[in-house]
Amino acid sequence: MSATLTVGPADDRFAADFAGCDFSFEVTSEALPPFTGPGLGAVTPVDVYTKAYGSDPRELLDASAEPDAPLFVARIDGRLAGYMALSKAWNGFAEVDDIAVDKDARRAGVAKALMDQAVSWAKEQDLPGIRLETQSNNVAACRFYERYGFELSGYDRHLYSALKPGTREIALYWSLRFV
Repeated sequence: MSATLTVGPADDRFAADFAGCDFSFEVTSEALPPFTGPGLGAVTPVDVYTKAYGSDPRELLDASAEPDAPLFVARIDGRLAGYMALSKAWNGFAEVDDIAVDKDARRAGVAKALMDQAVSWAKEQDLPGIRLETQSNNVAACRFYERYGFELSGYDRHLYSALKPGTREIALYWSLRFV
């Protein structure tokens, strides 16, 4: 029997279901400069470690109450498998503010289904495309964005330095333009 993957707006189950998920990921490599795009370029292996962003489901729900800021959830057979928070950026693009897939649901098409929903939403809003930011140590996500059709459009090597002095993390900006 095949599992059923659905995507739709977050509902009142989101915060409780969120607690049962593991959105952390293993870092096994890091992207290397120069970040000239349109793709990621070279990567290097690193000592494996686990990273989690620590998103708060209540903050995500509160933000989604704002106009032009939907929160979409993916469910597999009713179980929370991932989510994506979007907003309309200052430059008119849709912006992915947060996207995460539960560890047990990876490789099941969840990220693609969420991104497809984001593209549909952005096009319904008549926006020119989608932009997002991730880090040089989230190579799996970068490779997904690249396969989906995003272009590496910039970077900021100092963005995280105030949060974690001495960090090697580099912010990578990705764009998917519709026009």
